[in-house]
Amino acid sequence: MPDTTLLLASALRDRLRVISDREFYARDPAAHLSALKEVSGRIEELQRQLPEPVDPRLRHFLERCSYDKALDLLDSSAKEG
Repeated sequence: MPDTTLLLASALRDRLRVISDREFYARDPAAHLSALKEVSGRIEELQRQLPEPVDPRLRHFLERCSYDKALDLLDSSAKEG
């Protein structure tokens, strides 16, 4: 099973893709909102599954929904490790 942090990074990228898909939003705003809610729920679930101890910076970013910063931190940690 993939590492929870990798799944979280993937979900954060999916969220960015949904947000940036202006064509999808223009075509079907309700479905766009539904997709955004789905990926946000996935992020919240993965956040709860993170193994302890969670990096305090990552916890801070996730709790405050600073998802771009959380993804940057995960990506930089992956490059280092």
